[in-house]
Amino acid sequence: MLERNRKAVFLVDDDPSMLNGMRRLLRQHGYDTVPFENAKALREHGDFDQAICIVLDVNLGDGSGIDLRHQLAEQGVAVPVIYITGNDSHATRMAALASGCLAYLTKPFTAKSLIEPIERAAAA
Repeated sequence: MLERNRKAVFLVDDDPSMLNGMRRLLRQHGYDTVPFENAKALREHGDFDQAICIVLDVNLGDGSGIDLRHQLAEQGVAVPVIYITGNDSHATRMAALASGCLAYLTKPFTAKSLIEPIERAAAA
């Protein structure tokens, strides 16, 4: 469990290898992570005060990451979001940007493209 004053990047992706890769990368850059394999696990976690930001897959096994973002916003959760997707389309990109996000990344993405928006969120 995280110390009360430590903040972490919440990672939501239904691909275990993607979760593990992002966890390793973020650990190398000094960030703690809290991984979630689906939307339900993130919703049930609830302790969003500990999140610097949420790295959220657009296409989860149990729903849309964009819909999840809207649900969280309706509940008053204002944590910044970085979307990641392996299935980019103009409509998805526009919906993601309209929902409000720090970044929209298509897989595979560079380490720098993930770290930079996280650093912006951490500095805010």
